[in-house]
Amino acid sequence: MKALIAAAALFAASPALAQTPKPDADAGPISAQRISDITRELAGEPYAGRGPGGPGEAKTIDYLVKQFQALGLEPAGDDGTFVQAVQLYRFQTADGGAYSLKAPGLSRTLQTQTDLRIETQRPIEHVQIKDAPLVFVGYGVTAPERGWDDFKGVDLKGKIALILINDPDFEAKEGEPVAGKFGGRAATYYARWTYKYEEAVRQGALGALIVHETAGAAYGWNTVVAGGGESYDVVRKDPAAARLLLQGWIQRPLTVELFKAAGLDFEAEKARARTAAFKPVELKGATFSADYRNGVQQLTSRNVVGAIRGTKHPDETVMYSTHWDAYGIGAPDAQGATIRPGALDSASGVGGVIETARAFKAGPPPERTLLFGLWTGEERGLLGSEYFAQTSPYAAGRMVASIAYDTLHPLGPTRDVVLIGSGQNQLEDRLKAVAAKHGRTVTPDPRPERALNYRADHFSFGRRGVPTLLLMALAGGPDVVDGGRAKGDKWVEEFTARCYHQTCDRWEEWHDYRGAAADVNLAYEIGRQLANSRDWPEWSAGSELGAIRKRTESQRKP
Repeated sequence: MKALIAAAALFAASPALAQTPKPDADAGPISAQRISDITRELAGEPYAGRGPGGPGEAKTIDYLVKQFQALGLEPAGDDGTFVQAVQLYRFQTADGGAYSLKAPGLSRTLQTQTDLRIETQRPIEHVQIKDAPLVFVGYGVTAPERGWDDFKGVDLKGKIALILINDPDFEAKEGEPVAGKFGGRAATYYARWTYKYEEAVRQGALGALIVHETAGAAYGWNTVVAGGGESYDVVRKDPAAARLLLQGWIQRPLTVELFKAAGLDFEAEKARARTAAFKPVELKGATFSADYRNGVQQLTSRNVVGAIRGTKHPDETVMYSTHWDAYGIGAPDAQGATIRPGALDSASGVGGVIETARAFKAGPPPERTLLFGLWTGEERGLLGSEYFAQTSPYAAGRMVASIAYDTLHPLGPTRDVVLIGSGQNQLEDRLKAVAAKHGRTVTPDPRPERALNYRADHFSFGRRGVPTLLLMALAGGPDVVDGGRAKGDKWVEEFTARCYHQTCDRWEEWHDYRGAAADVNLAYEIGRQLANSRDWPEWSAGSELGAIRKRTESQRKP
């Protein structure tokens, strides 16, 4: 915390940054001041950290609806309103559960939040697992298009899968056959924990534990356990068919100890998992047990959705979105604070979406429909945007692009914009052209291994084939006009390590949103081009999502 305070003092010491943010001439119609004001408002104590179904949700939704009403947007939610009801389950792993590992010469009683993060997303109140065998399944990936299958038909019924985080080529050395097969350091969707749980369900596993390694996960253990045993899911007709009985994370040192007790070397098994010949390995004599209570609450959360109807092609859409939710109220930090305000993640993104809508309303009506989505449950697995994508009358096949803001930076004007998920689709070329017009450059994703391109709401549409663009200040620092890239990188690393999903993600006096406004303006200009053209951007050659887009080609008009 001392380092963070010192960093804040360093930023505030700059007279230019200490001033109240003002609209920058290069930000076009996007107002830095309004983004700052919205961020400050939503990060305020009365909003209680904006947890879905929490004490701050009603106030949050009321504020967002009034913003859209004031702009004159058309309601695009349920029954002619701006609100879409999203049926969710909230789960809470109760304290006092019993967890243990056994292996030859090893008997360990485990603690949640310290050794493990454990949850179930089935609506059951008591979870009991007795001496379930443990099976190491490598990276837990089935990718026929890459000739890869980590499971090889092994029966996982009644067993717990131990899974590595990230892709099979994440740690590949030069010359290994797997190197580059999954994009090298650039993560694919197979790298994500959400995919690994989904695949474990398809493979018939009883449960799954992902081995936490900071480099592969792109965040520390403090982020893994930030939810305090709380998790969410959308209400499903058959939860047992879609969700594991138990899922979670396990610390790496504990996993190394377990492998050793089972007569295996963890690093050697990781190396084998980087080969296409890998087969699952049952840890001989190793079992896992759990006995805990699972709090289950069904609740209705809400998306807020507005539109500007297209004048010529109203069934074709360009989507702008972010999430309104944060992590609500949690355990006290060292200073006794319990509210996790989610100022940058992503009250700032809400400010960006509202400002984008304001800019479009100030201009001529678009030919295609513009959608503005503020989603619930992003922090719990992209739940609100996924629900909208499943239920919306706006078909993904006729969505031109999905553009998202998430965690806009507060560092002032920059010489560049950092693009998450670079090399994915033709929207990148448009971003480069618009940035150049403003004397700026596009910096490719400097940390593609963090898989940020699959961790924001745009991907609920991307996984349905819609080309995406994400502006998120968590990959690498921008080249700040006052301080350079070193300043940008320092802020990203310190924010990610200390304040990401924590109580210190607050609006600060030193925040300067002029650079964020300029970034949002680039996305606004791209959307304006797309909304007044017959263009249909495509995915780059070799993209895993291009084939999905191809299947909906008949829905699109030339």
